[in-house]
Amino acid sequence: MSNEREQWGSKLGFIFAAAGSAVGIGNIWKFPSMAGENGGGAFTIIYLICILIVGLSIVIAELVIGRKTQLSPVGAFEKIAPNSNWKWVGFLGVASAFVILSFYGVVGGWILKYIIDSLFGEFSNLSGNPAAAGEVFNAFITSSLGPVFYQIIFMSLCIFVIIQGVKGGIEKWSKIMMPVIIVLLGVLAIRGITLDGGMQGLSFLFKPRFEDLTASSIVLALGHSFFTVSLGMGTMITYGSYLNKKQNLLSSALWVIFLDTAIAMLAGVAIFTTVFALGANPAEGPGLIFIILPSIFPQLAGGILWSTLFFILLFMAALTSAISILEVVTAYFIDQKGWSRKKATLQFGSVITIVGVFCSLSLGGGINIAAPLGMSFFDAMDYLSSKYMLPIGGMLTAIFIIKKWGIKDYMIELRKGMNGATVQDGLVKVFLIVAASIVAFIIFNEIYFTTTGKALIG
Repeated sequence: MSNEREQWGSKLGFIFAAAGSAVGIGNIWKFPSMAGENGGGAFTIIYLICILIVGLSIVIAELVIGRKTQLSPVGAFEKIAPNSNWKWVGFLGVASAFVILSFYGVVGGWILKYIIDSLFGEFSNLSGNPAAAGEVFNAFITSSLGPVFYQIIFMSLCIFVIIQGVKGGIEKWSKIMMPVIIVLLGVLAIRGITLDGGMQGLSFLFKPRFEDLTASSIVLALGHSFFTVSLGMGTMITYGSYLNKKQNLLSSALWVIFLDTAIAMLAGVAIFTTVFALGANPAEGPGLIFIILPSIFPQLAGGILWSTLFFILLFMAALTSAISILEVVTAYFIDQKGWSRKKATLQFGSVITIVGVFCSLSLGGGINIAAPLGMSFFDAMDYLSSKYMLPIGGMLTAIFIIKKWGIKDYMIELRKGMNGATVQDGLVKVFLIVAASIVAFIIFNEIYFTTTGKALIG
């Protein structure tokens, strides 16, 4: 194996790449709906508190582990805790990345298809008719060849970027796509605010309604603060392994969290001002993106322009996340097996794509290997990763630092590059304990719900 390791070309490049990893399609369709339906500004306040306690703690932890070892997840845990079972936390991260990208690539393909449909004016037939938009969406995703074709194109783009390396691929394209994402969101948000009735969307999203804030809302905020930055799959460990000792990990993590949260809120402004201005129903999740919005964009002056810009934005958000996920799997085979970057990327990018084909076909294409579970293979992979693999990985990472590596040694690495800034060991330990405890509760709550049919809270 080669001892020479790639490095980020600049601090800004790393921050854009890490933020791009965190900023995915969930930011754009999930956070706005959750905030709007669970107390607006009140939910946002709780969410910000949660992400500063849970999200920030584990983001920093993963970056520290990566930079300390200069290895991807499996090698990183093995290096700090040799001849122990902690390496399996690293394997869990790599497995999580594999599972997530298999279905994430399918959604990326859907977005690519909608860019093309928008460009050719296909949404004009759906104007003001979400029912028709829903029929079109369902007909597409349940077909056999169409979704697979676009999924393969999306995954080919991921593979293309990763083969070019850290500096020439991930960093180069992140420095292009992240500014474009921010600019496009800004343009769409301004457009939404200037529409008649658009301010109602701002009120729905940001006005604190503490009477709507329930225990369930708080659990939702806790869960999203963890999932939004894709912790537990080893992305930040892998990205951290390409850093030098001069990088201030605390400030870098704060920038990643800030950009991730700001983009989620800006997306909320862009979407809900438009939705409310045109009197549409603020549905949640994929229905909002693929059904509601295609039916309301044609009602705007220059609707083709706005819808195309929106789906290009969504595509770039999906792509920046997907390339970071593929890098986790690729880096494992480079570090642990000594493979070349090209070989690792092509072989396992192809394997993930093939698994993704089965995810796509399970939605109506005639092949569903998860049928005995009572759900599609697509949903099974989503459920397994989001409900169990990611939170378990994040929780064990925090426990690893507290119990195995030790706060003292962890803090020695964290302080490198901080230029003498003071961070109290005890405070960091408390934050990690709280983060691990919160995630443990989320996992237990999900298991309890699965076995009894009712949640402890939520």
